[in-house]
Amino acid sequence: MGLMQNSTNDAGRALSVAALDSRIVDQCYTTFASVYDRVWGRLLHAGRRQAMPDLQIQTGDRILEVGIGTGLTASFYPATCTVTGIDSSGAMLREAARQVESHRHIRLRKMDAQNLRFPDQSFDVVYAAYVISVVPDPVAALKEMCRVCRVGGHIVLLNHFLSDNPVVSKLERLISPMTARMGFRADIDLDLLLSQAGLQPVSIRKVNTPNIWSLVRCRRDRN
Repeated sequence: MGLMQNSTNDAGRALSVAALDSRIVDQCYTTFASVYDRVWGRLLHAGRRQAMPDLQIQTGDRILEVGIGTGLTASFYPATCTVTGIDSSGAMLREAARQVESHRHIRLRKMDAQNLRFPDQSFDVVYAAYVISVVPDPVAALKEMCRVCRVGGHIVLLNHFLSDNPVVSKLERLISPMTARMGFRADIDLDLLLSQAGLQPVSIRKVNTPNIWSLVRCRRDRN
């Protein structure tokens, strides 16, 4: 069982008020893998499309997509790059295998985002869409993404984060323990996440409709 205790900075702000059980997340994705594309896939697909320019993919780039899910991004990647897509859910990867079978530049591996089995600086771009809310330890996952990204490379996150609006953020804190029982947290604090992972954002913009999801691009500037 993977549980994350509430993390705080010196001022007492919580990264999240909820803990997440990895077994619940696995069960959710196993249950909904076959219908994911028709439900959540459609709702969140615009953000995936909007994220592609932020990856700034160059010819020959090595891309790591963390949490590739059912492979909905497969058609977005040019054949001039190589893509490794990982996911912790075997059920989701089985769906992804059908999506990527005609894309020879994409390979799939079953792997935990919090323990990436790649050497340091293995990739030019690391991309994680809708992942940070569903891992038990988001800071550990982001630190791993940074580790496997080369110095000067990009780390791109697409996710829902705690709102800047005090009324909305209070509601998100209130419901997060309930959403955690459904496999995701609604209240990850972006500023704390980046601070604890040692990253600075290059750009942050809202995507999707409604635009309550954020596209965050960071650059790995140090060893």
